[in-house]
Amino acid sequence: MLVIGAGVIGLELGSVYARLGSEVTVVEYMDAVCPGMDKDVQRGFKRMLEKQGVTFIMGAAVQGVEASKTKAKVTYQPKKGGDAEVIDADVVLVATGRKAYAEGLGLDALGVKLTERGQIATDAQWRANVPGLFAIGDVIEGPMLAHKAEDEGMAVADVIAGKHGHVNYGVIPGVVYTTPEVATVGATEDALKAEGRKVKVGKFNFMANARAKAVHQAEGGFVKIITDKETDRILGAAIIGPGAGDLIHELCVAMEFGASAEDVALTCHAHPTYSEAVREAALACGTGAIHS
Repeated sequence: MLVIGAGVIGLELGSVYARLGSEVTVVEYMDAVCPGMDKDVQRGFKRMLEKQGVTFIMGAAVQGVEASKTKAKVTYQPKKGGDAEVIDADVVLVATGRKAYAEGLGLDALGVKLTERGQIATDAQWRANVPGLFAIGDVIEGPMLAHKAEDEGMAVADVIAGKHGHVNYGVIPGVVYTTPEVATVGATEDALKAEGRKVKVGKFNFMANARAKAVHQAEGGFVKIITDKETDRILGAAIIGPGAGDLIHELCVAMEFGASAEDVALTCHAHPTYSEAVREAALACGTGAIHS
C-alpha cells in the first residue's frame, strides 16, 4: 500500500493497514510528518511508526499514478532535485487534504460569498452575507474537525436565540487516532517563539510512568507543556502516547480557565494512571519533575 500524504488521515489509515500486515510506504512532499505540528512530536511520531514497519519517503513530489486492473505505478521526484523514481503498489491511498463540499446547496443562486478556498465566508457570529443564513463546520474556515463543528453548532443556536455564542478556537484539541495516539492543543513552541514570545517547556517521558510501563506502552511517548515564561500560563501542549486523545482534555480545561502549569502540578493525580505524566510535565515547567 502506498499512501500519498503524511498528514493525519494518511498516517491514521496507513498505520492501521501496517498493523494488519500490509507493507505501507508513505510519500510526503514536506520534510516532516503532520506538517504544522510540534517538532518534537513529528520526530517521535515518525520513529514510532517506522518501528511498526511504515516506510517514509520525505521531501518527494508525486508526479502521477498509473493504475491498471491489479497494480498501480506511482512516479515521484525528490523536491530538492534528481531523477524521478517509480514505486509499484497494489493500492494507492491519496490523503493530501480535504476541501469544503457544498455542491447542490444552491449557494450560487443565493449569492453566497465564498472564500478563495471555496468555503462559505462568515463573520464572527457565523453569519454568511445572505441574511438569515449561518454556516459552520467543514464548509467554513478553520480545522475540519467534528468537535469544532459541534461547538459552532451550539454557538449558532445561542446566536439565533438572541444570546452570545462563543467558541474558543485557541483551545480546540486535535487528535491523531493511531497507536499510539497523538494529541495537541494551543500553540506550538516554534510558533510562539516566532512571535517573539518567551516560553518555558516542561516535558515528561512515559518511560517513567508506571501505568504505561505496566502495559508496555511507555517507549517513545511523552507529554509536553508550553507556558509563558513570565506568567506560567499554559499556552499549548502535545502528547504522544497511550490515551493521548483523552489526556489532552485536562490541559484544554486548564487553558480555558487560564490556569498556570503550577495549578496543574499542585493538583493530586491518582496513581497509577497515565495522567500522572501530565502532572509531571507541569512540574517540569517549574522546579522539575519528581520521577524523571
